[in-house]
Amino acid sequence: MKMPVLAALLSSAILALGGCASFQVDPSQYSGFLKDYSRLTPAQSATGAPVMRWVDPDVKLSTYRQVYIEPSQFYPRPQPTAVISAQALQSITRYFDTALQRELGKSLRIASGPGPDTLIVRPAITAVSTSTEGLKPYEVVPIALVAAAVNTAAGGRDQSVEIATEAAFLDADTQKVLAQVVRKGSGTPLENDTTQLTLDAVKPVLDGWATDLRLSYETLKAKN
Repeated sequence: MKMPVLAALLSSAILALGGCASFQVDPSQYSGFLKDYSRLTPAQSATGAPVMRWVDPDVKLSTYRQVYIEPSQFYPRPQPTAVISAQALQSITRYFDTALQRELGKSLRIASGPGPDTLIVRPAITAVSTSTEGLKPYEVVPIALVAAAVNTAAGGRDQSVEIATEAAFLDADTQKVLAQVVRKGSGTPLENDTTQLTLDAVKPVLDGWATDLRLSYETLKAKN
């Protein structure tokens, strides 16, 4: 088994990003969703996007015949704002689930629950934020899910959109963590600091994360 390829498979969580930029998450922005961040190191996803990840060097991917994708969640629990509504947050997780199921279903049998020879994917959205373009980016503090609009005299300026994910990959039988990844992407800018965030602003990012995971798996399968 080629560990660099396996690492690429297990590092996705998800986004070529459909024109959306992706960049590494600073350790100060880790959410606490993952059990251990100390082993994360800078790496690249299957499509070359920067991620932070760790992969168990002893993992044997060939033992897994199917994958169970747990419903994605926000971590920590989000508080809706004037810019990011509860409905928008719900639509983001629902679409992320759909994207992961769609892409992985092209290459793997999707299990309805944990079982023998099953790899578990446990994804979370850990941050959604907006900031005024051209100014110092808003730093997502550890790690409340927020929508932050920088108030300036130029309040009509476009608002950049950032979204982050953390994911763990586990053995369904033992619950042993096999890999962990942290990743961030940049969505479609909003018109101004009062424009409502919708799913459309981050959909290309979610699609890219899911596609990246599938491409990584297919690369590994071709080399086995």
